[in-house]
Amino acid sequence: MKILLLTAVSAGLAGPVLGQIPQAPFPLTYVPSVPVRIEGMPRDLPRAKGPALNYAIQLAKAAVDECAARGERVSVLVTDSVGEPVVLLSGDGAGTRSQLITSTKAAAAVKYRMSSGEVEKKAKTDPKLAAEIAANPNIGTIRAGALVLMNGAELVGALAVSGAKQSLDQDEACAQAALAKVPLR
Repeated sequence: MKILLLTAVSAGLAGPVLGQIPQAPFPLTYVPSVPVRIEGMPRDLPRAKGPALNYAIQLAKAAVDECAARGERVSVLVTDSVGEPVVLLSGDGAGTRSQLITSTKAAAAVKYRMSSGEVEKKAKTDPKLAAEIAANPNIGTIRAGALVLMNGAELVGALAVSGAKQSLDQDEACAQAALAKVPLR
């Protein structure tokens, strides 16, 4: 038994051998695959209320252009009111990872009805909020860069920018500048 235990310890398997449950490097949450999600939804389910397609394209393009003028290569996502994509633009040279990160930023903005930067600041002083974010499979890590699109008090969608290298605040600054150039109508 000592040999087995020593071998298990040296192989990094001591937890299971000694009756301990190893910790996963991330929260284990079941997230259905895309094919499973497709099969579970009605064929003609319309998207939720959100910005019109032409407006979403103009807004996303303005954000890509704003960041490009600052020397940044980014991806931009405009969502509807429940966080589903309306438009995703990935600027020339933007990283593939930035496309995925835009969806986490937009999910945070839509869920908490404030910019993801504001959510990030609150999470730094609110452990319960930080834990909730970490456990949410659609967010996981909170990052600045998404703004809510509001029509008065009504949530219409989100604008998320990701990929700026100069500073973490640059994504949100590009989003704010784009929204100022192409205000919600």
